[in-house]
Amino acid sequence: MNKKRKQRFIGLFLAMVICSAFVLAEVNLEAATPVTITNSQIGTHDGYDFELWKDYGTTSMTLTDGGTFSCSWSNIGNALFRKGKKFNPNKPHEEIGEIELDFNVNYAPNGNSYLCVYGWTVDPLVEYYIVESWGSWRPSAGTLKGNVSIDGGIYDVYQSTRTQQPSIQGTKTFEQYWFVRRTKRTSGTVSVSEFFRKWESLGMNLGKLYETALTVEGYQSSGTATVLQNDLRIGTGGGPTPTTPPTTAPSGENARIYCNTMDITGQYADVINSPFAGVALYASDESVSKTLNFTKGTHNISLRGCSNNNLTATVALYIGGVYKNTFNLSGSSPQVYTINNVSHGTGNQLVELRCTGDIGTWDAFLDYIEFR
Repeated sequence: MNKKRKQRFIGLFLAMVICSAFVLAEVNLEAATPVTITNSQIGTHDGYDFELWKDYGTTSMTLTDGGTFSCSWSNIGNALFRKGKKFNPNKPHEEIGEIELDFNVNYAPNGNSYLCVYGWTVDPLVEYYIVESWGSWRPSAGTLKGNVSIDGGIYDVYQSTRTQQPSIQGTKTFEQYWFVRRTKRTSGTVSVSEFFRKWESLGMNLGKLYETALTVEGYQSSGTATVLQNDLRIGTGGGPTPTTPPTTAPSGENARIYCNTMDITGQYADVINSPFAGVALYASDESVSKTLNFTKGTHNISLRGCSNNNLTATVALYIGGVYKNTFNLSGSSPQVYTINNVSHGTGNQLVELRCTGDIGTWDAFLDYIEFR
């Protein structure tokens, strides 16, 4: 799709009432048999913390083994169903360790709804969302901060401010951080700690971790969801901080790197499935990049790609932040283009393919880059 035909996200996130604005009695429930609740309640069940909250309407949440549950809602204002982990908020996520969540959900919303990983931090107070699927409206909340490639998909990053709104600390002003996946999914792995690090690399600071939970939310809608898998894994030792580069990047020697496995930067850049499984760059300075480790300082470098039409798409090659040459992708049939004897630094080097035009007449489709 041409960049001029891409639609920008519009609108602000609908005002949401947070369940923790009310004091709810916490209960411990046995896991031997499923337990169904229909009104606002928090507690623990089979090793997981759970919460159902609604402002009004009809809701039902059936707690089943481990992190699984089913839920339904209708005639509501706002309702949230979640199962995960509430932490004693005295540690940042790095000290808690790597957090990952495997999920599989039969998700059937009718209207505005979100399937997400959700939680809070304190000091600073932050409410966060990692949105994997949605109903009638794809959230686009506040200021667009960029996009990143994680867990096989592209996520847009947003930040918004909630002024004197309900929170886990009562009525407060706080920040909301968002990752919103561009293509819906209802199963897979969410590398939660990696999202935390991406937010922090953008200057979106997190505090001490209070909660991480798989959440189904409905807003003035109806629907059902059955969580077949919700395996929350919490490790030890934490992962690398965003400012710590890898000691050894993947080797660039005799390597073929597919562009849809590289980091994607740009408001419109996205993965594509035709004419190959790759990446489309629609606007000037949109790019794909990856750090590779080189033992040799000279390579023949090939790029397979094409334009979206019969015009020539131009893509500049940078290595280690230094411009090397430009690939000219002529026409809409995928071809391999080679630049011979490219000199560059050794060791870990950032390889970047950057779109050089933004005139609205062509788009660059990229399949893979190869080093020989």
